[in-house]
This record gives sequence, structure tokens and C-alpha cells, in this order.
Amino acid sequence: MSGSAGRVLVVDDDAAIRRSLERGLRLSGFRVSVAADGAQALAAVGVEPPDVLVLDVGMPGVSGTEVCRTLRARADDTPVLMLSALDELADRVAGLQAGADDYLVKPFALEELVLRLHALLRRRPPQPSDLIRVGPLRVHPETRQAFWEEDELRLTRREFELLAQLARNAGIVLSREVLLDRVWGYDFEVRSDAVDTFVSYLRRKLEAGGRPRTVHTVRGVGFVLRAPGEGGAGR
Repeated sequence: MSGSAGRVLVVDDDAAIRRSLERGLRLSGFRVSVAADGAQALAAVGVEPPDVLVLDVGMPGVSGTEVCRTLRARADDTPVLMLSALDELADRVAGLQAGADDYLVKPFALEELVLRLHALLRRRPPQPSDLIRVGPLRVHPETRQAFWEEDELRLTRREFELLAQLARNAGIVLSREVLLDRVWGYDFEVRSDAVDTFVSYLRRKLEAGGRPRTVHTVRGVGFVLRAPGEGGAGR
């Protein structure tokens, strides 16, 4: 689970409700993303899985009930709290049958929503940490953050993906072809020298302020990430 309280995906077709919940939950310590309909919600879950969903039942198009049913059919056990403007037993039953974990009727107090979300997150088994450590370097793939000791590195999306691949394989030389495949997906518009270009961008940020080199070039082979002071081929 990421952030101080967890990552919440708020899904509601009412823009005012989305804004209000986003602000309130952020102030309550959650990391928040939003979606305006069910289709956006399913896409968002695939890109950056949340720790818990707040899902409106009565959205046009793909309803909240359908979203929940789809997630459960995929064996996705992310906790789901359903929201509804109607305190109807049939709606509650439909939501719970679709796999929702809790149900809240609008209007509601933010404090109650926050308490229910914390309760849902406590029920979920702890997830294994995917933190990657290489010497003073810490890479958090879940939150897409990287730190050198206590200093956060300001990386672009592509720079972060490149660093994450190198960090996951620390001490192993990765060829340009492997990095193109894993970071760019062998995009036909990307040439192999793009790897060298982005390695130079990444080095500039990693080595700022006189920090030692960690990304090394192995001539004729590729690149390797090593903790400062570790031996091996490369420059």
C-alpha cells in the first residue's frame, strides 16, 4: 500500500462530487486519482492499481456494478466501496452481489467515508513491498519515485522506467536491445541510440552534486547499474 493512508480511485460521473472527494481524501492522507465513468475506471485500474475504489453505482454507460463485476471476474480483489444516491435495498444487494465490500448512501459525511476506507484497507492482506535498493539508491515502482538517500530524483516517465529496469537487474549487464524491448516496447520509431541518449539524461540526474557513477557502460554490450564502490567491467 502506497502513501500514508493508501491510494484511492474515485469514480463518479458528477464532476463536483469527484472534486470534493478528491480534495477531502487528499487532506485525509490518501493519494487520490479520479475517473469520470466506468470505462475510465477499468482503464485506470489497469495502468495504476489502487488500494481501494470508491465507485458510484448509477453511472451512465458502464455502471459501477458492472465495473465491480468485471474486476471480480478478473480475480481482482481490490476493496470496493459503492456510492448511491438511493437508499434502496435492491441497489445494495446488486452491488454486494457484484462483489462490493461496502456501501454508502449519498449524502454522507467525509469522516464516515474515511473511516470506512481505513476499515477496508485493514481487512486487506499486506502486499509485498516492491521497493528496490541499490546502495544509496531507492526505487519505488509502485509510486514511481526514486531517491538517492533522502533526495528525491526528478525523473521523466521514460527515465524512471529505464532506471527501474536497471535497478531490478542491478549487477547484470543489459543490452540496448533488451532495454528497448522492456522500456520502449521495440517501438519501430525508436532507434537503438535512444537508449544511450536517455542513459546520459539519467546519469546527469543521478550524478548531480558530485554523486558517484552508478550506471556504467560495458563497451560493445550494454549498460549495468552498480552500487558505488562495487567492482566490475564498465565505465
